[in-house]
Amino acid sequence: MKIICSKSDLVKGVGIVSKAVSSKTTMPILECILIDATTDIIKLTANDMELGIQTIIEGDIRERGMIAINAKTFSEFVRKLPDNDVTIETDDNLQMKITCEKVVLNISGKPGEEFSYLPVIEKQNSIEISQFTLKEVIRQTIFSISDSENNKLMTGELFEIKDGMLRVVSLDGHRISIRRIPLHDEVEDKKMIVPGKTLMEISKILSGEAENMVHIFYTSNHVLFEFDNTIVVSRLIEGEYFKIDQMLSSDYETKVRVNKKELLNCIDRSTLLIKEGDKKPIIIDISDEMMDLKIKSQIGSMDENIYASKEGKDLMIGFNPKFLIDALRNIDEEEVTLYLMNAKAPCFIKDEEESYIYLILPVNFNAI
Repeated sequence: MKIICSKSDLVKGVGIVSKAVSSKTTMPILECILIDATTDIIKLTANDMELGIQTIIEGDIRERGMIAINAKTFSEFVRKLPDNDVTIETDDNLQMKITCEKVVLNISGKPGEEFSYLPVIEKQNSIEISQFTLKEVIRQTIFSISDSENNKLMTGELFEIKDGMLRVVSLDGHRISIRRIPLHDEVEDKKMIVPGKTLMEISKILSGEAENMVHIFYTSNHVLFEFDNTIVVSRLIEGEYFKIDQMLSSDYETKVRVNKKELLNCIDRSTLLIKEGDKKPIIIDISDEMMDLKIKSQIGSMDENIYASKEGKDLMIGFNPKFLIDALRNIDEEEVTLYLMNAKAPCFIKDEEESYIYLILPVNFNAI
């Protein structure tokens, strides 16, 4: 094999696929990137058997071939090459020679045939959304997945296609995040649980341009995201997702509308009084045209009033401040509306169209 490509294209391509390189494996081949120039295009692929990424880079193929090369060594080296064209050659002994200006490096590779190819996904069922929308949806929900492997379902997000809408749901046992997106085309109803790791890595790769689209194909076991000469294939998480609709309620006894930035800044300030690991709640006392926010810890205490428009009953309720901050930071509107029932019932933050819904469980501050 002999290929020539620019350093910038090579670094970008390696950076994309490296996100699917296995960090903990007993199989050395899974620590590799496959460079495949057996056809008229140059493909880079990585696959950890749960997540696989393949991207195409521009370049000149002088001799066809393929080789698997250790991802860590290869990626660190190409990043430090001069900003010029890079020539990659291989010989029959699986030695790879990289040349760029005066730099020459030789690395041992592995047979490309040993590499675990990405699963073939039948492109029958699919939806299409913009890169901007997908990137935003991930940003606005990914923070409330669980990082504990004790409940695998909570480490992923539900993608539910129903009645021309895509609903994306995440939860961790203390809160729920929901985004609803209208779809342009009519498709059959479908539920799938996409691993959070997959969505995080996709979010890093997406350009976020509103005019660039992402095609999402899915089967019973896999999902495939296709965009910008890149495909990301992931196993789906098996199992029945939680019955979200049973947890959602439109009933409330207190409705509060408040400036989002003021509320967020107030809660953010209060966290300066909390040591890492402390579980100190922020207590919100809602009365006519006022929200009084208080927090008290070993470091000190804070008491701040902000203006709010209230309908219904007065209420005092406590929350984990981090959960409120996470939700508010991911809402783009100037004002937010909170719907509350009592001090022990969940708080809902949502817009009138319910394009976003954040459910946050309260904290029993009397017991703390």
